Amino acid sequence: MPQRNATVAVIGAGDFIGAAISKKFAAEGYTVFAGRRTADKLAALVGEIESAGGTCVARGLDARKEEDITAFLDEADAHAPLEVVIFNVGANVNFPILETTERVFFKVWEMACKAGFLTGREAARILTKHGRGSILFTGATASMRGGKGYAAFAAAKGGLRLMAQAMARELGPQNIHVAHLVIDAGVDTAFVRDRIAQARGADVAANLPPDVLMNPESIANAYWDLHQQTRDAWTFELDLRPYGETW
Repeated sequence: MPQRNATVAVIGAGDFIGAAISKKFAAEGYTVFAGRRTADKLAALVGEIESAGGTCVARGLDARKEEDITAFLDEADAHAPLEVVIFNVGANVNFPILETTERVFFKVWEMACKAGFLTGREAARILTKHGRGSILFTGATASMRGGKGYAAFAAAKGGLRLMAQAMARELGPQNIHVAHLVIDAGVDTAFVRDRIAQARGADVAANLPPDVLMNPESIANAYWDLHQQTRDAWTFELDLRPYGETW
């Protein structure tokens, strides 16, 4: 692996998209600071990156807490100059509106919107000092439209999108690339295939045509490509979906 004197921080380094992003940036020579609620769940990711010759530091954090985000990004920057911050927290839930309690709505908003604000603000605090960098936010179909049963999720993801848009306008002139990615499809994971099996049958799930679900590695490549863009042609919003997705 090439080695760079630079760090990428991935908040929401889960088992699929977050892990794939971490491995992609590690393969390009970045030190990866991977954060998720339970640090122990990052052991496999750390092992995979390190066995390939990369560096990955795992930290447990609650992305809804200001002090956790600040400490995580400050530590990443102290290790090597922070260059990329990726917010990849999910919070996808489905509740009919009459079953959406105040507690559910608030928790989803905290995870998908407030946590994104805290990440974006603290990333901007550090990256503006360096005079460059990228802040990338993971969105969803719900960022663009509210579907049946997704009032809480759509409100949170829609808020995240508009917050990212405001940040992009403010920070672009300061050489900070802010982008929002709309992930508009199921990701090819055991969880998604189990849901398909439950809804449409095990045979359907086992015999899906190639590439109708998104490969996490393909998604990770899109994040890398965004970070590599020259500033004369920065993308703010990128929609990702397989060729067979209805939209």
